Amino acid sequence: MTSHHADVQALLPLPSVTFQVLIAVSPGPCHGYAIIQDVESRTSGTLRLGAGTLYRSIARMVEQGLLAETSKRPAQGDDDRRRYYRITPLGTAVARAEMRRLTNLVQLARASGLTPESS
Repeated sequence: MTSHHADVQALLPLPSVTFQVLIAVSPGPCHGYAIIQDVESRTSGTLRLGAGTLYRSIARMVEQGLLAETSKRPAQGDDDRRRYYRITPLGTAVARAEMRRLTNLVQLARASGLTPESS
């Protein structure tokens, strides 16, 4: 087992907020408010991140090496006070591992006869 693999496995299962933030920044660098909007839109409003929750999560994720602050910014029309974050290679590996974990859980549930339509 490689050290990288051990690092990834040690972070699983991911808190929902962490997973959602990683999904939000995976296409490219984002600032906090854009992350909040993306998560709310993608989850049809079922997950609404407050600024405090988001920035505590981002700080923890930066410390864990899942995100990094970046100086890359849009060419124009941006507020200089905004801080942008990008997903790191470790963050990508962890997000993929969480996807595999969740996919396996769903497959196990389906194999047991459980479906979302079950009452």
